[in-house]
Amino acid sequence: MDEYFVYIDEAGDEGFGKLRSSNSGGQSNWLLLGAAVVSKENDRLLPRWRDDIMAMFPQKGRRDLHFKNLKHEQKVAACRHLSGKPVGACVICSDKTTIPDLSPEALAVYKSRGHLYNYLVRLLLERVSLACVERSERSGRKCKVHVTFSKRGGTDYAVMRDYLYLMRDGREKLPPARSIRWDVLNPEDIKVEDHANRAGLQIADLITSATYAGLELNPYGDTEPRYAALLSRRYLRTPRIKGTGITIIPKASLTKPEVRSLFDILI
Repeated sequence: MDEYFVYIDEAGDEGFGKLRSSNSGGQSNWLLLGAAVVSKENDRLLPRWRDDIMAMFPQKGRRDLHFKNLKHEQKVAACRHLSGKPVGACVICSDKTTIPDLSPEALAVYKSRGHLYNYLVRLLLERVSLACVERSERSGRKCKVHVTFSKRGGTDYAVMRDYLYLMRDGREKLPPARSIRWDVLNPEDIKVEDHANRAGLQIADLITSATYAGLELNPYGDTEPRYAALLSRRYLRTPRIKGTGITIIPKASLTKPEVRSLFDILI
């Protein structure tokens, strides 16, 4: 049986108070949830991969990798290094600027604590579990998926598990278009750990933050899609779900200039 390890981190925030613009501060326009996916064999190598990246920046004086703390040239080097490693990347990207356009009822739901985050969890686990199953099926084997989240302040992981149980047990009011592969993933096995304690979570941070930089406008109104472009070979692809590696929600946001610029580089 194949075993896969999935490490999950986020970039951006879940708030809807005042969204950031090029001439004023505020909360992020995008919330991303991303995963690093490796086989059991390569899971053992993650600390070495992380250490090799940090060894390029000895002046950092610390062992844990935080993408946001790197300079531009260091981010480029880190992404280039990771691009050659056998790790799958999957990122769900929510354009928060579209949510205030919803009906008052729908807006109230999305503004409730944890709702948007848990919805992204659902989409992410649908994609990574399917990608793992498809990879093992090509070799005629079954698989098991292990999931670890980076510990996030303000997230109620008990509520998240209840949401996963609700989906697994078929108690949703509306049948979903697709489902998490519950035959390979058990909600009871999901772990939550500190970023600093697991190299896999630090690699997930790199993947998610690199993608975020290609979507979130900086204070000068620009994005930096180069990091994601360097990782383009790492984004997952499956024939059953278009855009498995990078999913933009809602689809209407695909027309935004910054999103088009990112995908022009990736394609």
